[in-house]
Amino acid sequence: MDAALTGPVRLAGCSAPSRIVFGPHVTNLGDGRRFSRRHVAYYERRARGGAGIVVTETASIHPGDQPYERAPLAEGNGAGWAAIAGACRPYGTLVLAGLGHAGLEGSSAWTRSALWGPSRVAEPATRELPMEMELTEIAEVVEGFARAAAGARDAGTDGVEIDIGVRSLLRQFHSGLTNHRTDDYGRDRTRVTREVITAVRHTFRSGILAVRVCCDELAPWAGITPESARGFVRELAPLVDLITVVRGGLYSSHAYRPDFHVARNFNTELCRRMREVAGATPVVLQGSVVDPADAQRALDEGVADLVEMTRAQIADPDLVRRSAAGRAPRPCVLCNQTCQVLDPRNPVVSCIGNPEAGAEPCEPSAGKPAAPGEVLVVGAGPAGLEAARTAAESGWSVRLAERSSRLGGEVARAGALVPHLLPLVDWLGAECARLGVRVALDTSMTRGEVTREMRSGTWVLVAEGSDPSPDPSPDPSPPPADGPHWMSAAAVLDGVPDGAVVTWDPVGGPLGVAVACRLAADGRDVTYVTPDDVVGSRLAATGDLSGAGERLQRAGVRRQLRSDLAGWDGTGIRCRDRYTGETRLVRCDVVVDCSPGRSRHELDVPGANRIGDCVAPRTVAEAIRDGRAAARHVLEREPDPTSTIWRTTWDCSTAR
Repeated sequence: MDAALTGPVRLAGCSAPSRIVFGPHVTNLGDGRRFSRRHVAYYERRARGGAGIVVTETASIHPGDQPYERAPLAEGNGAGWAAIAGACRPYGTLVLAGLGHAGLEGSSAWTRSALWGPSRVAEPATRELPMEMELTEIAEVVEGFARAAAGARDAGTDGVEIDIGVRSLLRQFHSGLTNHRTDDYGRDRTRVTREVITAVRHTFRSGILAVRVCCDELAPWAGITPESARGFVRELAPLVDLITVVRGGLYSSHAYRPDFHVARNFNTELCRRMREVAGATPVVLQGSVVDPADAQRALDEGVADLVEMTRAQIADPDLVRRSAAGRAPRPCVLCNQTCQVLDPRNPVVSCIGNPEAGAEPCEPSAGKPAAPGEVLVVGAGPAGLEAARTAAESGWSVRLAERSSRLGGEVARAGALVPHLLPLVDWLGAECARLGVRVALDTSMTRGEVTREMRSGTWVLVAEGSDPSPDPSPDPSPPPADGPHWMSAAAVLDGVPDGAVVTWDPVGGPLGVAVACRLAADGRDVTYVTPDDVVGSRLAATGDLSGAGERLQRAGVRRQLRSDLAGWDGTGIRCRDRYTGETRLVRCDVVVDCSPGRSRHELDVPGANRIGDCVAPRTVAEAIRDGRAAARHVLEREPDPTSTIWRTTWDCSTAR
């Protein structure tokens, strides 16, 4: 196909400025169930960056459907759609209103009414049974889609996208896993979808009618398979203007936007097969496409007509413009740590590499930029690199001192354990070089030197990081001379003494599982010990909880759950059950501690701005956020970056 990824494309009589789609996703930006000014700023930023199509967060077409607390409701949201369309229109970006119903995969927590489903099939996570929909409820759903489409039309959107994908009622009608009906809607599983499309087309004749279709539920015994999906796509293609191919279903919702453990561009062959039967209807490739080169290749090889790059544009809203100019965009590392926010705590969508995502300003900044001056950043981990990059981008003269021989801090040191993060620190380093940051490696600073720099008028940002935690056992006595060797996770790459290994993971993140799997792959006898009830407890939010358990099992790693370390023994470590208090000796020769580090305070100079792990050892997300906030503090002369910069500069939650 002779089509440029960053060039325009015609679609149902409309023109989009690029072939890159910003797809629908949970944001938690809502004001209750209404689109807020924060939504407007969020979508406008991607349109300004060159997105060809923006599909808004899927709005429920019926008030009885509320899959999460801040899920938009189509009814009464016309003003929100109008504001989003108006904000994106100056850039030529097409805005489609996402419309859907979660069916039995929704939640009754907020509606306090029974879920709806094609049949009485329980949702796997909650085990909640829905009511089997009668013809009256089916008619309400069809009418709900039509009414929502009319609202989107009146709001000035360019069209709608109907959700037949993951967590959708229409997909549940398509699937043998969830549709056991014996009436016409069971014998003809796409009937309700065709009725919805017909009703929407009748209501919004001039608009783009797009569908997001599940084409593989990864459950071939009864679910949607690629072969059955080809029949759906062939049937629906003449009725619609755009088809986005996705995978994931009742038992595999984690497969929709998986993390870095799943290969990039994983839907390529699935999309190719659907495009073969879609006729003249354009098809969108979705599925961990984060590299513009991969997206262009999909167009060149005829896999798709457009490419959805949602997480990549959360990471870098200027992805399209940077790519068109031949510059590398800020990479999406597919960690899912802060962009997957279907979480009862309602975290707002963000990105570990781009803390401004989800916090775009609703109004122009009232702060006055300071005249450019000198900035010294001490420490070149993620926090220091982001601080240096941000300051240099604003025209300041920046020096960066790093005591080791390479950039990237602990991420670089532990790169083989967290390889997905390396492209991010590499990009930060490359940007610092492009912007003229003067880097001094193998350079340690003293308190006296920092104080002198500050007295000379230089703004100093200290990002000295953290050190490994001490012995994790509460036993005050040191390990016996003939007992297990203790070491930090990062030190694993320098070599591990012979013998059996205990991996102690009190965090439940990706590191502990990665260490255990790596050591097991090297042929070591490994026991994974955690205080949690499951392996990798924090990985549920990223979609990797079941995957982490599977990897440990395949690697032959034993598990000691809900256990604390109780003390050393000459032949191993004693573990105490958190519920019963019983202790058990786990024989080992080495204990690898995956605990957070201890903050360094070697350069704790009054008046210096401290950022990253030296404030509190956390994740890369907080480190980069600290670096950005501290640099903005310098640039705009905010009074205290730790208490006001984030709110003053970016937060617009009170200005809806």
